[in-house]
Amino acid sequence: MSDPTRTSQSTRHATGPAGAAARTPAAAVAPTSRHPLAAAFRLLVTAAALTGLVLAALGTTDPAQLLTHFTVQANIAAALVSACSAHRAWTGRHPVSPRIAGALVPFLCLPALLHYVFPAAGTTVFTLPVTTTGVTQALSAQLLYTLTPLAALADWLLLTTPRGFRLSYAWQWPAYPLLYLAFTLAFPTAAGAPSPTVTAALTLGLAICALPLITIGIDQVRPAPRLHDNRISPTGISPLK
Repeated sequence: MSDPTRTSQSTRHATGPAGAAARTPAAAVAPTSRHPLAAAFRLLVTAAALTGLVLAALGTTDPAQLLTHFTVQANIAAALVSACSAHRAWTGRHPVSPRIAGALVPFLCLPALLHYVFPAAGTTVFTLPVTTTGVTQALSAQLLYTLTPLAALADWLLLTTPRGFRLSYAWQWPAYPLLYLAFTLAFPTAAGAPSPTVTAALTLGLAICALPLITIGIDQVRPAPRLHDNRISPTGISPLK
């Protein structure tokens, strides 16, 4: 496969306009590839995350305290990154770095996993406190723990190319959740939740470290989605072109 950033020997010594065009990388003149459907889907992810956050704030007497919970922080990050990704997909710009966009998958799946599979381990620090049993809180939980994580998974699996995650992400992504866990263990009052037990802390630490590894492993073996990609044929310069 030819490298679009290199020029052939026959065009390297060309002069004038033909020489300038010959030495211009093909990537520099390639048309932008817009993805309006991907942009619309990512706007829906943003809307789901923001709606869940607003409903959660309406269902508590201290909305500011929600900012200390990992679920809220993860969904705020999801809303911001998804909005930026939607703008880039709509305008045809380069997508958001996989280091940032890929971190949303374990960040959103962690509280969802704790909420549904390990509720005893998650209610202390990583999930939202149960304050009321109304429709508002139930809808907020469905958005924050179900719809937004599933939408982020669908975005990753269906709208991005595989093998974009590096092995170094396996220790970079868990850094903040582990620091958050250590903070809640040291200052439970500031975190707004009781300190977890030793068993719960070990369960949380294991889940925090395992989810990035699982995500990276799946990314290495999953098939590429069928995305429409605008390609340009290899260009060459000659006096007749």
